[in-house]
Amino acid sequence: MTKIQLFSEMKQIEESELIVNADGSIFHLHLLPEQLADDVILVGDPGRVALVSKHFDNIECKVQNREFVTHTGTYKGRRISVLATGIGTDNIDIVMNELDALANIDLKSRVPKNEHRTLNLLRIGTSGGLQEDIEIGTFLLTETAVGFDGLLNFYRRRDDACNLDMEEKFVKHMTWNPRLANPYFVDGSKHFLEKFGNEFRRGITISAPGFYGPQGRELRLEIQDREINDKIRSFRYNGRYITNYEMESSAIFGLSKLLGHNAGTVCLIIANRYAKHFVKDAAPLMEDLIEKTLETIV
Repeated sequence: MTKIQLFSEMKQIEESELIVNADGSIFHLHLLPEQLADDVILVGDPGRVALVSKHFDNIECKVQNREFVTHTGTYKGRRISVLATGIGTDNIDIVMNELDALANIDLKSRVPKNEHRTLNLLRIGTSGGLQEDIEIGTFLLTETAVGFDGLLNFYRRRDDACNLDMEEKFVKHMTWNPRLANPYFVDGSKHFLEKFGNEFRRGITISAPGFYGPQGRELRLEIQDREINDKIRSFRYNGRYITNYEMESSAIFGLSKLLGHNAGTVCLIIANRYAKHFVKDAAPLMEDLIEKTLETIV
């Protein structure tokens, strides 16, 4: 734990801003502070929580409200929480702020704590590959997350978390539409990059604010830029290139960096957008990814 300068300057946070349920739990997640472990696995699908927690030695609590499902227990003696966020960075804004509140705000007095508690937040998800060499079934560790969602732009210290040079070059390369939210680039935490080493393929991951148009898909609606994925594929920065699409990592990385937490993402590539391939049965591959991830955490 380390001391940090807090925005609120230790002032009490109003009831309308920090909403606490009658039982003392945080508003959306319905978690009590003591139910949260320092190591947190984030999954999008509520059904995936049990796929992770079935490997635990024991489960001390199960909490659910709406799509937010949490199991906390131990794996090989290490306490871990696994939490379903639902889809999208709008949900991540809720999850990240409430997890930080559980860790770093006294919910009874509504005053931030003097000592900062750092959480280790690791997303396990599925993703679509954007390059020819990203084969379906690949396990990919995100080194940098790219936000097409605009969420981090609402926070004052946004630039402190971002690679502004990479952002500027990408916007120029893409001839970025000014009607869209400005993209942002946030690196993953060294905590996870070092822990995973070179076990998984590494890459740059785009978090899109939707599954269809924002990822270049067309059904009955024509998208604004039919060349968007070709331009993304051809972008290079210091020899690196963008590898895949998903929908949550940018907000996890950005908010974690601003709030003082460690963040990472490991994804199973279930589609290759370049080759138009899609994995037929992702279940055994996801099971393998979960097992490898748990072993890496401990």
